[in-house]
Formats: sequence, structure tokens, C-alpha cells
Amino acid sequence: MPADLVPDDLWERLAPLLPPAPEQRRRHPGRLRVPDRAALADVMYVLRTGVAWRDVPAETVGCSGVTAWRRLRDWTAAGVWPRLHAVLLHELRRAGLVDLDDCAVDGSRVRALGRGDRVGPPPVDRPRPGSKHHLIVDCHGTPLGVTLTGGNRHDVTQLLPLLDAVPPIRGLRGRPGRKPRRVYADRGYDFDKYRRQPWKSGIKPMIARRGVAHGSGLGKVRWVVERAFAWLHQFKRLRIRYKRRADLHQRLLELACSLICIRRLRTSF
Repeated sequence: MPADLVPDDLWERLAPLLPPAPEQRRRHPGRLRVPDRAALADVMYVLRTGVAWRDVPAETVGCSGVTAWRRLRDWTAAGVWPRLHAVLLHELRRAGLVDLDDCAVDGSRVRALGRGDRVGPPPVDRPRPGSKHHLIVDCHGTPLGVTLTGGNRHDVTQLLPLLDAVPPIRGLRGRPGRKPRRVYADRGYDFDKYRRQPWKSGIKPMIARRGVAHGSGLGKVRWVVERAFAWLHQFKRLRIRYKRRADLHQRLLELACSLICIRRLRTSF
């Protein structure tokens, strides 16, 4: 198993969150269970390279791709990936590397090769169905939450779900932080309804106005979300949606966000 696929710092944080392995039968035990770390190596290989599960080289990675897919399915059902993301955000905030004062949101469309949940024709290219990744980041570009919708959904419909997707982030004395003070967005989010609703939650919406010439100055803060999408789509499996199951694609998004958080922890020391 290549050591760089599952580094020690990732495994130390993830291992306590995994569900316990089923007990091995004493009589007719059958084939031994593949270790969780070997299955995770396959998941990481698919996430990074974008190959199909059936094409994973078991002899060089860890196990067969089908076994890794089943393990990913079980871990998704157990809610492992949101908890891993929350653990890493907790560590980042404790180290002073997460700033909840200013956050930015945006969406990015990816092509979907198959049908399934959260797939739809975008208005500009209706013959080619797709999905959308919606992301909220802090002022450093650290991913705080991510959602998945069909390509026909407007970005503004995910403003409130993204704010709700931010988990309670501990790490400092007092109550866990969750709500940003200000949220930055481009002109696609300029609707009075979606300006009023964040205000009711104590969040100041900093949204560019439609019909106004460029030069509002919001890009000086909002550019970090564009960079975060570039980081996210370095994982080739996320550039195109191949499978029907939206929940597995969503969890791979959350795993990629966790890997970005780990990179930030590494570069902070």
C-alpha cells in the first residue's frame, strides 16, 4: 500500500471514527476481512486519480475496488465523513487557523455522465446534464461546508443550506462557533429574500448588486472560494460525476474538504 495514500496523520484522526468491524465467524470463517486502512487506500486512489472502482490495481494499492466501494458505502451510512470534517475544523480553530468572521459562498457545475439524484440540465447547456458543488469557506479558504445539487438549481437556493451545513466548531473557550458574522457572495445571490433571511440569523450579507458596474471591492474577500474550488477539483473523481448515488458523491466531497483541512494543519507548523 503506498504510504502517501493514507498518511499517518489522516489515519490517526479517522480510525477512532470508523464503525467496529463485525466479529469473524469461528466456524467456516471464510476469507479474512480486508483491513480498513487498505480499503481507505483504495478510496483515496479513486478520489485522486478518478479511475473506475473496477480498475483499481489491487496488487499495488490495497484491495479490490469493489471491496473499497462497499466499505465506503458502510462508512457513509455510519456518518464518518461529516464527523472527520468537524474534528479537523476543531483542531484548526484551536490553532487559530479558522476565522468565522468572514465567509464566502459560491457554486461550481460539473458534468454528470449518468442519471440519478441531484442531476439536472443546466440552463446554458441543457443537452448535457450535470450537478453543482456548493461551497462555503472562511477568509483563508478553509472549507466549512459543502452541498450537492442538480445542475438546474440556482446558486442562491443553497445560501441558507450552506450556512446550516457549517458544524459547531469548538476549539476556543465558550460556546462552539457556527454562524459567520458576514457572508460574501457574487451577483447570483442578489435577491431580497435571501438578504433578509441571513439578517434574521445575525449574519450580515455582503452580496454584489445586479446591474451595478464591477468594482464593488467584494472580490478582495470572495476570491478565496474560487481558490478552494481549484483545490477541491484537483481530486479528479470530483471533476465529473460518474455514479447515480448522490450520497456517495457528497461524502467524497466531504472527504476532499477534510484533506484540504489536513493540508492546512501541516503547513501551519
